[in-house]
Amino acid sequence: MKNKTALLDTIQSPADLKKLSVEELPALASEIREVLINTVSQTGGHLASNLGVVELTIALHYVFNAPKDKLVWDVGHQGYVHKLLTGRKELFRKLRNYNGCLGFLSPDESEYDCFGAGHAGTAISAALGMAVAAERRGSDEKVVAIIGDGSLNCGISLEGLNNVSANTRKLIIILNDNKMSISQNVGAIPSSLNRIISGRGYNRVKNMAKMIMSKVPAHHGINRLINKIEETAKSIFLPGVFFEELGLRYIGPLDGHDLPRLIRALDVLKNPGRSLLVHVITEKGRGYQPAEDAPEKFHGLAAFDRTTGKSNGENGLTFSGAFGKTMLELAGKEPGLAVITAAMAQGTGLSEFSSKYPGKFYDVGIAEEHAVVFAAGLAAAGLRPVVAIYATFIQRALDCVFHDVCLQNLPVIFCLDRSGIVEDGPTHHGINDLAFFRGLPNLTIMTPKDENELRDMIFTAYEMKSPVIIRYPRGGSKKITELSAAPPAPVKTAAEIMREGKDGVIWAMGPEVFTALDIAEELAKRNMEITVVNTRFLRPFDAGLLKRQAAKMPVFTLEDCRTVGGLASEADETLINSEHKNIMHFGWKSEIIPHGPTEKLRENHGLGKNEIVEKVLRFKEPSENCVLM
Repeated sequence: MKNKTALLDTIQSPADLKKLSVEELPALASEIREVLINTVSQTGGHLASNLGVVELTIALHYVFNAPKDKLVWDVGHQGYVHKLLTGRKELFRKLRNYNGCLGFLSPDESEYDCFGAGHAGTAISAALGMAVAAERRGSDEKVVAIIGDGSLNCGISLEGLNNVSANTRKLIIILNDNKMSISQNVGAIPSSLNRIISGRGYNRVKNMAKMIMSKVPAHHGINRLINKIEETAKSIFLPGVFFEELGLRYIGPLDGHDLPRLIRALDVLKNPGRSLLVHVITEKGRGYQPAEDAPEKFHGLAAFDRTTGKSNGENGLTFSGAFGKTMLELAGKEPGLAVITAAMAQGTGLSEFSSKYPGKFYDVGIAEEHAVVFAAGLAAAGLRPVVAIYATFIQRALDCVFHDVCLQNLPVIFCLDRSGIVEDGPTHHGINDLAFFRGLPNLTIMTPKDENELRDMIFTAYEMKSPVIIRYPRGGSKKITELSAAPPAPVKTAAEIMREGKDGVIWAMGPEVFTALDIAEELAKRNMEITVVNTRFLRPFDAGLLKRQAAKMPVFTLEDCRTVGGLASEADETLINSEHKNIMHFGWKSEIIPHGPTEKLRENHGLGKNEIVEKVLRFKEPSENCVLM
């Protein structure tokens, strides 16, 4: 009896894949799905999107010759199958583990990853650059961009599409259409694609016209008539004429799970006379019933029981959950509330809100710049927008926050989920945003220590008439089991002293306050009494309190952010012209932080509780002043 993964075991590169017959490939696809489900159920990761692209990825590597031919994947979370076919099967067993397989794509991991991919919408522009470079070198390499339908309405994708025909005739764009980005797709472009899927009239008319005209002797006038009939049919039956108007030949839609037909089509299309877009229909979560039933849940998740599909992740109250509950509470009191997300309704805790208050909820898709300016327009017209976006994704809209919100001092509230280090690696760590935002005019920045304080901060921000950022990490503080039923309390801009001590003071931000309290407990056992301060507001900052404390005792800062640009920089700037004792910072250095379990990353970068305790105890010599940890 053959081992279940016998075919996959023979593949160390795409060259080995090509040794298989087309008839063997469906069995390979089944083996790959088993590996995906088994691995992700143990490590967590992005499952549904990868289950949907198994056949498409096999077909691409079967037809094209990577790494000479360039396969440019958009986002990267649909790249697991690509990894398995390019010599990373053993590494894949340690998906998202420290020193294991990265959850996204990186040229540092493999020569088959020709371009890094973590955020949506970059594939078309990057592939266009590679195609133009290949033409200038006189190379015959093929360049293929694989983009999801959820990424197609991203502004970068549309800018790239607009530029393709003017610069190359050789780019191939594969549109992987599964009707999902992370949440269900929204907007006119996905609706147009859905009409293409459901409407077969165009292809029938086109084929009938070609059959009739093939029997008529060739003539220039007749050829013009054929073209006119084809264009008319497109305009009637096929919204995909949009792509043709941009200078791209449109092919499809094709069944993305029919391997023989996919391979035949790609083989015919791999030498295009002009750049083309191949529309492929796939099913997100295919081959695993729980993922087929709930593709949004299985987009990205923690380890789970593969038999039941139930997650092994955190239970109890989380910051995202507290945010969602607070929005429900706020919506019942404030008619002017408008809540915006960018394809992350479930991830930001807004699923229930979107169902209960559809008239106050706006999912703009993967379009963060639009989300921010849309919010600015709502605010300018008198509504009160709250924008829920991950900290790593708000970086894509930096100028919009500055130019369209802060300069006009519009009352937009930005709730930045997933701030701090996460398991997904450098493309998703939410540790860069403060360096961008801390100096913007009119902007208040809050960091809640727990879920109740988040609720209070949201209500406080709603009463303000200026821009506010509230940032909080993934998961929960583990200190609150349920939100308070008491009326929300206004949050003062003064920092909060959590514990008094005479031998030093730790200023902490967000849930790191509880880490600081644990550190203070350990230091007390070693005869060192430490004050712990909950920073709460980074802007405006409680400079007076810090100066008074720093004049008497050493200062330590603790944050789940880069020290350059975050709380550490704020403390240094506050004390630079004031008398103060020594100061030491604990946070992330200005270097690329890899992927892996967050606790492991903290330990390896000197940010574990025990490491901090030892460093604080050793911190006595003036030479250690202003050390960045």
